[in-house]
Parts: sequence; structure tokens; C-alpha cells
Amino acid sequence: MEQAVDVAEQAALLIMDVYKKSDFDVQIKSDKTPVTQADLLAHHLIVKELSKLTPEIPILSEESINIPWRARKKWQIYWLIDPLDGTKEFVDRNGEFTINIALISNNKPIIGIVLAPAVEQLYMAAKNIGAFKQTDGKTLTPINSCSVPESGGQKNFRVVIGRRSFSDSLNALFAKLPMHTVVNLGSSLKTCHIAEGKADLYPRYGKTSEWDTAAAQCILECAGGSVTNMQLSPLKYNSNKSLLNPSFIAWGDGSINWADYLTERKTNDNKINFNSRI
Repeated sequence: MEQAVDVAEQAALLIMDVYKKSDFDVQIKSDKTPVTQADLLAHHLIVKELSKLTPEIPILSEESINIPWRARKKWQIYWLIDPLDGTKEFVDRNGEFTINIALISNNKPIIGIVLAPAVEQLYMAAKNIGAFKQTDGKTLTPINSCSVPESGGQKNFRVVIGRRSFSDSLNALFAKLPMHTVVNLGSSLKTCHIAEGKADLYPRYGKTSEWDTAAAQCILECAGGSVTNMQLSPLKYNSNKSLLNPSFIAWGDGSINWADYLTERKTNDNKINFNSRI
């Protein structure tokens, strides 16, 4: 875990060098998502350093996804990285982007590193060790998810969502929550906020990839929460040809029957509803 943190911190220096420039190029990949020089610099450094650290362990990165399934399906353990999660946030310069590094063993994340260099926040976790946060390069502090707070005798759910995540399914979930507040946040920071007890629920309907969730899932699981599909089974990795996740929720309070609030509608989920904020 600590050695993976060192790699993430090296990548952060390269990313911030680009971030501080007055201008940088943004290209659009074949999947219609943006990529910058920072993504690519961080990718190459992380792959190089992890290859030196564990030469026997394969690496899958968002920027090297053309590894055929016939090769991947044999992997029992591998590194899964997103060198710059939240490229749109990086381009918007709001600081809500992260470096994600996860070690996957038998389809489950067992080490997770999420580093947000612009806001100087580092989250890390390892199975059977725990979850931790470091701010401004200071002492590591253990973190834990918490119970949903109450207000006036009712649960008051603190929900985090992405800045572009409005959908009919999300509106239907909001309608089932008795009381709730909504905060928009970028990248893996949403799941990490649940891990440290700042939020209770992150529902995600629509497209995400495995490198978007693995590191933060490990952190939340080690902090006492979970990241599950809509049937409440933990997300798994490298279990089929596709690298896309199903719709999922991240939650911190295990005493809540989350199935009572879940709904997944198949239509209009990509339609933005600007009246959906609660």
C-alpha cells in the first residue's frame, strides 16, 4: 500500500505541472471522453513504476485497455489504474480529480489508493489493515463510514452525485428517500466521502468503467461500507469481457435496508433533468 502511494505521489507531480499551465490540449478519444497530456504522463509513469515494483503482476489502465479478454481472463491478480479520474473536472479546473490505483485479487480490490493532488487529500486502504486519510501531507488518520444521521426523528440521507448525473432513475430514488440533501462532487471523491463519514449514499445510474470504482471501493469496504450493484452484490472486476460496471450504489450504513430505496428505470436515463435537484 505504501509503495503504491509513492507511485501515485510521483504521478501527482506530473499532473499538477500540467494543471498549473495557462493552457493545455484536450483531445477526444474514440469513446467520446476527453484525454489530456496529464492523463498520458501519469499513465506512463504509473505503469513504469508498478512494473518495477511488481514485475510479475500485470497492469490494466484506462489508457491501455486494448488487452484482449483471452489474456485478461487468466489474471488472478493485477493492478487496475485510472491515471486521472475526472478529466472533465481537471479541464474545468475545479480540483475534483484523482489518481486511482487498485490491486485486484480474485475479482476483488484488496489495495486502494485515491489521491486528489489539487486539494491535497490522500485516501488509502488495504484489506485486513484498514482505511486511512491524509490531508496536506500530515499524519495518517483512520477513517470509518457512519450511520445515517437523523433530524427530527427521521433519517436525513446525505447523497453525493456527479455533476452530470441527473436521470429519471435518480429522480425516482430521490422520491423514495424521506429526507435528503444532495452534493455534487467529481471523481472517486464521492465514494471516499462516504468512507470518511461525510456522506451516506452515492447512486450511479449509467456508464462507468472498472478503473473508475475499484480503488475507492476498497477504501469504502475497509471503512465499513460497500459498493454494490442494484441487487446489493459487491462489484466484481475482470469477471467478463466488458470493462463496464453495472449501475451501482455506494453506501456506508449497513443497518439500512437499501433495497427499499432502489429503482432502476431503463428509459431516459441519459436525459438531463435540470429540475431534479432536491
